[in-house]
Amino acid sequence: MTNITGHTRIFGILADPIHHVKTPQGINRLLDAHGFDGVMVPIHVSAGHLADMVQGLRRMNNLGGFVVTVPHKTAMPALCDELTPAAARIGAVNVVRRTADGRFVGGMLDGEGFVAGLRGAGIEPAGRSAYLAGAGGAASAIAYALAQCGVARLTVANRTTAKAEELVARLKEDFPHLSIAVGADDPSHHDLVVNGTSLGLRDGDALPLDVDRLTPEQTVAEIIMQPAETPLLRAAAAKGCRVHFGAPMLASQVALMAEFMGGPAAKAPTQDAQPTEAQRP
Repeated sequence: MTNITGHTRIFGILADPIHHVKTPQGINRLLDAHGFDGVMVPIHVSAGHLADMVQGLRRMNNLGGFVVTVPHKTAMPALCDELTPAAARIGAVNVVRRTADGRFVGGMLDGEGFVAGLRGAGIEPAGRSAYLAGAGGAASAIAYALAQCGVARLTVANRTTAKAEELVARLKEDFPHLSIAVGADDPSHHDLVVNGTSLGLRDGDALPLDVDRLTPEQTVAEIIMQPAETPLLRAAAAKGCRVHFGAPMLASQVALMAEFMGGPAAKAPTQDAQPTEAQRP
C-alpha cells in the first residue's frame, strides 16, 4: 500500500463485532491495484452509538464513504439523506457515499453480490426453488435478488415470524407471479438453501435451520465469511450437500462498493483484487 498522506481518501467499514470483516483487505488490494490514493479502515461501533458515529463522519471532509455490515444495515437507511431505489425497496443499506457537502447516499449491493457469487461458482438460481433463513438487511437483499433472477419458488424463514411475513408481503407486491411463502426451520424440498442470518458468526450460535432435514441433492450457501466453514456448512457437507462459502458474495461486491464510494470505476475483478471461494479466507 502507498503511504497515507493528507491527500489520501479515507473509507471505512462499520460493524459490531469487527474482527471478522474481510472488506478492508479486498478494497485495499483493489485501490492499490488501481494506484488510487485511498485506504479503508475498520470502525468498531455498537448499535447504540451508530447515530453519533454517522453524524461525526459527516464532518470528515476526506471521507469517501463507508461499508455497513452486521448489525447496522437496517438502521442505516434512517441515517442517510438519500437512498438508491434498491436500498429503499429493501429497507437496508450496506454502502454509503459521502457527497462533497456532507450528505450521505445509501445503497444496497448484498443481493447482487450474492447471486453473482453463486453464478461465478457455476450455481444458477434461476428456475430453482430456494429456502432463505433470515429476514434482516442482507437476507432481504438476497430475497429480492433471488426473485429478480427468476427462482421458481422462494421460502423465507426467520426466528421472528412477523419479520418474515413482512418481507414476504413486500416481495409479493413486487413479484406477484412468484410463489413466495413464510416457512419454518425445515429446508427440505428446496434446491438451494441459504443462510442469510448472522448465526454462525460467533462461537456457540444456534444453527439457522434444521440440518437433519438436509439431503444430498441440495446446495447450501452461506453469507458468513469468517469463519469460512461455519457449523451449518460442516453439517451440510456431512449430509452430502454441495456447499457454497460466503467469500464469493463479498468478492463480487468489492469493485462495485469502491466505485459507489467514489473510488476507481468497477471492472472485472482480478484474482489479486478479491478473495475466492477456493481461498476460503
